[in-house]
Amino acid sequence: MLELKDIKKHYKVGETTTKALDGVSVAFRKQEFVAILGPSGSGKTTLLNVIGGLDNYDSGDMIINGKGTKTFKDSDWDAYRNNSVGFVFQSYNLISHLGIIDNVELGMTLSGVSKEEKHKKATQALERVGLKEHMHKKPNQLSGGQMQRVAIARALANDPDILLCDEPTGALDTETSVQIMKLIQELSKEKLVVMVTHNPELAHQYANRIIEFADGKIQNDSKPHIERPKPDQFNLKHTRMKFTTALKLSFNNIRTKKGRTILTSFASSIGIIGIAIVLALSNGFQAQIDKTQSETMSKFPITISQVAAEQDMNQKDALGASKGSYPKEKTVTAKLSAQDKAQHTNKIDQKYVDYVENIDPKLSNNIGFTRMVGMNLLREVDGEVQPVKFSNDSPDSASSAMTSAMTSMTGIGVSSFPTQLEENSGNFLKDNYSLLAGNYPASPNDIVLIVDGNNNTNINALKNLGFDLKEDEKIDFDKIVGTSMKLIPNDSYYTELPTGNFIPNTDYASIYKNAGNEEIKISGILRVKSSSTMNLLAPGIAYSDKLTTKIVDQNKESKIVTAQQGSDVNVMTNEKIDASSKKAFLASLGGESLPYSIMIYPNNFKDKEEILTYLDDWNKGKEKEETIIYQDLAGTMTELTGGLMDAITYVLVAFAAISLVTSMIMISIITYTSVIERTKEIGVLKALGARKKDITRVFDAETCILGIASGTLGVVIAWLSTFPINYVLYNVTELKNVAQLNPLHAITLIIISTILTMLGGHIPARMAAKKDAAIALRAE
Repeated sequence: MLELKDIKKHYKVGETTTKALDGVSVAFRKQEFVAILGPSGSGKTTLLNVIGGLDNYDSGDMIINGKGTKTFKDSDWDAYRNNSVGFVFQSYNLISHLGIIDNVELGMTLSGVSKEEKHKKATQALERVGLKEHMHKKPNQLSGGQMQRVAIARALANDPDILLCDEPTGALDTETSVQIMKLIQELSKEKLVVMVTHNPELAHQYANRIIEFADGKIQNDSKPHIERPKPDQFNLKHTRMKFTTALKLSFNNIRTKKGRTILTSFASSIGIIGIAIVLALSNGFQAQIDKTQSETMSKFPITISQVAAEQDMNQKDALGASKGSYPKEKTVTAKLSAQDKAQHTNKIDQKYVDYVENIDPKLSNNIGFTRMVGMNLLREVDGEVQPVKFSNDSPDSASSAMTSAMTSMTGIGVSSFPTQLEENSGNFLKDNYSLLAGNYPASPNDIVLIVDGNNNTNINALKNLGFDLKEDEKIDFDKIVGTSMKLIPNDSYYTELPTGNFIPNTDYASIYKNAGNEEIKISGILRVKSSSTMNLLAPGIAYSDKLTTKIVDQNKESKIVTAQQGSDVNVMTNEKIDASSKKAFLASLGGESLPYSIMIYPNNFKDKEEILTYLDDWNKGKEKEETIIYQDLAGTMTELTGGLMDAITYVLVAFAAISLVTSMIMISIITYTSVIERTKEIGVLKALGARKKDITRVFDAETCILGIASGTLGVVIAWLSTFPINYVLYNVTELKNVAQLNPLHAITLIIISTILTMLGGHIPARMAAKKDAAIALRAE
């Protein structure tokens, strides 16, 4: 049988001719049945070599329809095979997982023929070869003769110039062989048919031109061709397989191996399952943390104090730990401590207070102002008027008279609740505290007693109000609610001496009856709600910051305040006083209207961010000394827990990702196996004009399908796993719906799975593309 090198050296495909190496001039003409006779028993097959070797042959002498092929590229030879040549093989070479229609359409698919036209031509070709009733079957449902007819239909469908037949009856019985030969003879009336055979009877019976070969040389040509000049009439239409076509081919192949595909997809999905469950748990736990933080710290105040920490201190520096070796020098270095370096003085003025009060009530309806204001309080106990105070300090604590006086004035150790900006919006006390007895405060002069969950309160708070109690002694609500005392103005509470100094007036009974006194009353007893996660008020007496504002307005122009403002000594002790101490003393006397600290309570966790932005806007364009620093404890806690959760997630995802790499290696092996299994299909595709890129695309499409399948399967299994996981976690921790798979994470994981599997299968796909078509077609 004729070798590839002999056809290429002796024959020019088309209507032109050239000199053979042995001096014989031959050519092929259209509408001619040429039988090429080789010696019986030849070990090589001509057409397979033509298919696989054209692009490897030095074709400088090759001319096709007047066009030299010296400059042909791989894509040109692919286009030529697709457009100009139709192949009919001895063993049919149909793709088993495609239907008959799909097999016939395949060549036209590579040519870019539209779907409608492609189907029409395929149907016509099948009808022409007598398979109208069988066109919707699979190849394995046909007889040998019928499969050969399908091969002929496939060769005809793309309307090639030349029909190359390689022993077309070699695998058929005598009767069927006659039918096929008559069909091929009929086709030779329309186009050039070249049949390679070593059966001389067939050649002489059906062909009108016979060329005999032996030992690679032409022995005889029944109708030698006479050369004549030809114009260049050859145009190539390059082939291109769409990715959708590659997907269809791969999907049909995968569908024939359902069991293996399912097992492969499951094995590949293990990494996705691991990562998806980790992300679901991480997402769920973070949601639980966020919910808890939102509930527990949504209204946790943003605090602005006159002295604030500028930045987090280095803990080792703060503890005085030494870095490296200890110094040997016998010297001491004077340095500021880390605490001192971190201190920042906030210059809170009335303009800033107004700025804070202008916060949108929809973001924060409760703003508290803490003032170091003294309260001159007197209460009648058992017929005797005595001074009382709002304080949790022990009344028996050893202290000087001056210290006791300052304690009673400043109210150290008590709580104040914030001002409600809008009456119809949320109320701090009503939202967070249940009323056990009495009423919620209705005016600035109403105070409340705060108790804990066990109805306990600070014993010193009650003792400092004149209640005679022992440890663990119980007292009825009715004996507390309604308790009243008098708030005495400075001018009544302090007496000016002839020396210009001031001392507290000890005639309590007399000043108790003054008409200018304000009545302060315990209006109710409050306990934090079980549903509330915020218990900011300490057990003891709590009062409104409006009360301290009233005291400032009442006392800021009193005699003692005026005297102290004009003096550099303490007007009560006659001791020298510095500027800082003077300012603090004036504040305790009610001579300072600016708050010592401001507490802003966000309405919810989301609104807190807008409040922080609003506060940050104040600092824009200001020098460092003029900026106001706030403390956001809730935000600090959120960053700590969020960062910890992220770190845990990254570690677990990294471990789970190892299985993804394993899956990628496994996909490479499976794709390589698929390449081996589909070797003959590769040869058929190349014979039909598929480029190397197209072959690569077919196997890339297969790994794409596997990637999507494994990713989707992994996500579905992970999602289904969240139900038993949530059940177990609920029984262990009582946390509901912890495992929550984010849809965005699910889609991302499917995409990652697809990309990784395609990367893993691309190398075997490239190997498939490089296979020689002739060798591929011989594969079993």
